[in-house]
Amino acid sequence: MFKIFTLITLLTVTAIWLLDNHNQVEPSSGYQVGDILGGIADTGFQRALAPRTFSFPDDHGSHPGFRNEWWYFTGNLADTKSNRFGFQLVFFRNALSPDNPQRKSAWGSNQSWMAHLALTDVSGEKFYSFERFSRGANELAGAEAEPFRVWLYDWSITERNDHWHLQAKADNIELNLKLQPLRRPLLQGQDGLSQKSSEPGNASYYYSIPRLGVSGEIALENSKHQVTGLSWLDREWSTSALGKDQAGWDWFSLQLSDGSDLMFYRLRRKDGTVDPHSSGTLLQQDGEIIRLNADTVYLQELEWWDSPMGGSYPIRWKLEIPKLDINLTVTPVLKNQELDHLIRYWEGAVDISGNRSGQPLQGSGYLELAGYAEKSVDN
Repeated sequence: MFKIFTLITLLTVTAIWLLDNHNQVEPSSGYQVGDILGGIADTGFQRALAPRTFSFPDDHGSHPGFRNEWWYFTGNLADTKSNRFGFQLVFFRNALSPDNPQRKSAWGSNQSWMAHLALTDVSGEKFYSFERFSRGANELAGAEAEPFRVWLYDWSITERNDHWHLQAKADNIELNLKLQPLRRPLLQGQDGLSQKSSEPGNASYYYSIPRLGVSGEIALENSKHQVTGLSWLDREWSTSALGKDQAGWDWFSLQLSDGSDLMFYRLRRKDGTVDPHSSGTLLQQDGEIIRLNADTVYLQELEWWDSPMGGSYPIRWKLEIPKLDINLTVTPVLKNQELDHLIRYWEGAVDISGNRSGQPLQGSGYLELAGYAEKSVDN
């Protein structure tokens, strides 16, 4: 969905230090999604106020007039021996100001970048995650539309010969994957305008590519694996934040065995109720798009996982769409897929089982859970 707004906002704190801004930032007792995302952005930024016309490949590139932006890849893979893996690679851009003033130093920039890399080794029952930061200067990090390229140091997504190449390495893991889009970009919300709360401008421009074929290599703990599978891309840019009464979200991206792709995010209010701006889509195999909302999707938590660092996450779910006669159970491939970086959140690979109109239905996908655990500033 709108994918870890909190991480983008917290980036600002780090970027203040990176860009030699000497304003004082008062630390809090901990980081929570709703608290951090409150407030009003500088009026000089552009806002997502109305539907727009999308253009590709231009919109794969950066939109610097908006404060926040991200390129979010997740996927499920397997090697020739049926060893399974999940991966996540995400690039976040955050602007500290609407304008980029002229600076004497080539290192000066109003753009700050962050990236997350995660790998789930299902057979080995291990989860790895890493985080990087950079300013958007001197070719350290950035984004380009044509040819498509997003990078932070040597982590990158690049386009070559109508394929996207993903490369990232950290400590004892390395990804070198080729991604081929199997679907056209899918505009989420109202023609790509995804409203997050009732306040004007609390929205993003949002599209997905819900199926990309993947092939390539994973290196892990001195072993190499030739892998294939499916990936999902989520793209958003915006300026606004969550509403004051919103606490977090549960986001599902599911690739089903009947050829359909399901995305749904449930926004949670601080009082425990479901926000009516919860939204999603079911993209049928034949290309038909069915819009989903809080009244059409039923979610029930089936199992919670207690983090050793404190906090609990609902990691196993029942997901039903009664009007489409869809009944699914969403189960994590590993219970511990928690990322502990600037903010703590759970995001990991899941399996799907169930039925549609009485016919068996399986699949795989990713689940993101935000706003369940606090990140202490002492961590």
